[in-house]
Amino acid sequence: MDSDCILAYDIGTTGVKTCLFQMTSSLTLLASASKEYPIQLLANGGAEQNPEDFWEAMRFTTKLVLSEAKVSNQNIQGISFCSQMQGLVLVDETFRPVRNVMSYMDQRATKEMKAGIEHGFKIEGINAFKLLVSLWITGAVAASVKDPIWKYKWVEKNEPDNFNKVRWWFDVKEYLIARCTNQAVMTRDSAFATFLYNSRKGKGNWSKFLCKLFGIRREHLPKLINAEEKVGGLTNEAAEYLGLKTGTPVFGGGGDASLIGVGAGAVSEGDTHIYAGTSGWIGTVTKRRTVDINARIASIVGSREGYYNYFGEQETSGKCLQWVKDHLALDEIDLYLEKKKITDGPDAVYASLFEFMFDSIRDTEPGSQGVIFTPWLHGNRCPFEDPKARGIFFNISLHTGKRILIRAVIEGILFHKRWILELSNTKVPTSKTIRFVGGVARSDFICQMLADITGKTIERVVHPENVGAIGAAAIVALGLGKIKTYEDIKRMIPVDKTWFPNPTLKPVYDKNFSVFKKLYKTNQKHFAILNS
Repeated sequence: MDSDCILAYDIGTTGVKTCLFQMTSSLTLLASASKEYPIQLLANGGAEQNPEDFWEAMRFTTKLVLSEAKVSNQNIQGISFCSQMQGLVLVDETFRPVRNVMSYMDQRATKEMKAGIEHGFKIEGINAFKLLVSLWITGAVAASVKDPIWKYKWVEKNEPDNFNKVRWWFDVKEYLIARCTNQAVMTRDSAFATFLYNSRKGKGNWSKFLCKLFGIRREHLPKLINAEEKVGGLTNEAAEYLGLKTGTPVFGGGGDASLIGVGAGAVSEGDTHIYAGTSGWIGTVTKRRTVDINARIASIVGSREGYYNYFGEQETSGKCLQWVKDHLALDEIDLYLEKKKITDGPDAVYASLFEFMFDSIRDTEPGSQGVIFTPWLHGNRCPFEDPKARGIFFNISLHTGKRILIRAVIEGILFHKRWILELSNTKVPTSKTIRFVGGVARSDFICQMLADITGKTIERVVHPENVGAIGAAAIVALGLGKIKTYEDIKRMIPVDKTWFPNPTLKPVYDKNFSVFKKLYKTNQKHFAILNS
């Protein structure tokens, strides 16, 4: 195939998905391939990954997509990344990691956070001076134990030998860019996620004052670039390893919180998208910096210069469905929703266990007979920050079966999205029609349930599971000059299907939702006792 192509690497929590796109007046997916890798969950709250796993997964999947599409590496006009964010990758002067990646899920820096921001006169539990200064300079504040500042400080305190080797502080994507180009850079959205970036209009640089305030070595922070900026070309070593051409242009790309919205086509002011993958969030494009400290929602720097995403995060979204599949539908003692293995034999009609699971609950009662599930299986960030919060099945009776429990889990995930959506709407109006993307959005059943629970019209784009890679590819197209504006991206991404809310279901969902919102407050101290 003789045509211009783009390689986009979606670097997720559980694996890499590599997508090969043909670039004409639109982006056409030619091939995709995935490779999973582990995450180590440690007893002290740590969550780590081996950075070599990312690099090896890129090599493996690159070979597969080029082979499947029968595309020569000579046709690759550019590569870029959409990546998990708020990881901490500390490397030496040769770009070799001094330790494993500390994932965004890492929660072990509680002491460092308390020492750094929870002393003195406080507002909402945060040192008043540091809160107000951070809000003024960055538009947000490092108020979560999972924020990269506290991971950095944890390494400084607990691993001094490793810390003394550090030359650069990267996020996951920036580490891979360095492996590709031997350049130390960071895109502005990644920089914002460190909460050391001055995001005021006309600034757009590292804040020397905040670095001094929090005890961060400014020399560890790399050069800042825009998402569509060309960093450099693949080095001989990287090109040989990946099976690509030396000098292939590498672009900045963006984090998942930036580029998934771009890939959803939510790029204009006021556009809202909902993402449901391993984690989840609500994002609305805005030109205003604003923050809701109580709800933990803030305007974060996106890939488009001068625009922000008003952003509220859900810690575990699709991950809850993975838990349901493994422990309710397909569990350790070999009990299934039906007394057969639906993937066995030539007559299997379901593409996946998830599809079978969703189909099996289609006739269950909306509202799950009053059973409510809280999707906080790994703590929560928004609208409350509590790493000790956990999942609850509330109001189970003798008549509650597995199918009702599974439906309750889906409803609980979507109730939490509604909660964030309604809180978001108080500061930045959300759009009446919402783009729903991520792997969970492949289910028509869940799309309709999301419309019913939120009362919003829901649109799904083509390939909703690949929107991060689509966003990264669109950024490359911008960088190469193949398209001129972000509005051009929106026109390139067609809507696959639309769902409208069923007003007859509003009373039951409103009733359950009103209880759902109260379950955290009534159990907060119990979580603290059980999970300390």
